[in-house]
Amino acid sequence: MLALAISSDSPDRLKLTKVDHPNCNGNEALVAVHATSLNRGELRLLGIRPDGWIPGQDIVGIVERAAADGSGPTAGTRVAALVDQAGWAERVAVPTDRLAVVPDAVSFASAATLPVAGTTALRTLRHGGNLAGQRVLITGASGAVGRFQIQIAREQGASVTAVASARHHDDLRDLGAGQVVESIELAEGPFSLITESVGGKSLADAIERIAPGGTIVMFGSSSGELTPIGFRQFVPGHEGARLQTFAYYTSGSAIGADIAVLLDLVAAGRLETRVAMTVPWADIGQALDALRQRSFSGKAVVTMAG
Repeated sequence: MLALAISSDSPDRLKLTKVDHPNCNGNEALVAVHATSLNRGELRLLGIRPDGWIPGQDIVGIVERAAADGSGPTAGTRVAALVDQAGWAERVAVPTDRLAVVPDAVSFASAATLPVAGTTALRTLRHGGNLAGQRVLITGASGAVGRFQIQIAREQGASVTAVASARHHDDLRDLGAGQVVESIELAEGPFSLITESVGGKSLADAIERIAPGGTIVMFGSSSGELTPIGFRQFVPGHEGARLQTFAYYTSGSAIGADIAVLLDLVAAGRLETRVAMTVPWADIGQALDALRQRSFSGKAVVTMAG
């Protein structure tokens, strides 16, 4: 079968090459991949993984062979899944607890945007407990995760303040943000939950705006800057507040169940997915460049061709 593997000889560090078909464990279904969406974390992996390694986390496709242990969907079922690697291939072995059935009303492209970004949004917000009536601050809100966070927090009854550049303000208000500001310094706290993906000064400013007993969930550092943190940033005024780091691969099991929750919201028209661009996998370099340059809001989807 064909896969996009790391190749240091290629300009994009990727080469479409023939590889062996995956071997499935008893709890894994074999999925024929129709599409994937790109994540910023994959850009970093492209630079550090060895030749021959196959990237790819978000996948949608058709179950080609059901799991031998009888778990999960049957052959022929449309599915979405989150895998740790090897998703940029014609076929991938997927543990059935990482699979969700894609409703007929949801397209493959739309479903492909959900596994990493959608479950990150859902699980980071859970650190805030019952969000009804709470004030939530979301930094980096124009990214795929932030867009989902705004909608899910709004759906759960929170009052949302989003931080993003001015060109995104109207769009994020349409998604449900009650207030949109260009800088976290303009956000009027305190907030019981802050999701923070920028790092550096943004994280320091978030600490100044967290309510006593509140939670800041750190799930990225797009600025690349470090943040000096000390006790006196919390006392007085932010007593009992906590910093919580988040990474999807340590966030618990049953990712498939969470993808199913998100798919149901999409099918019901209560969660918007935005496919900013779609390219065939032979042109993945174009999508990767656009992702590096942050030239779109939403997700880039790559389709697998035969």
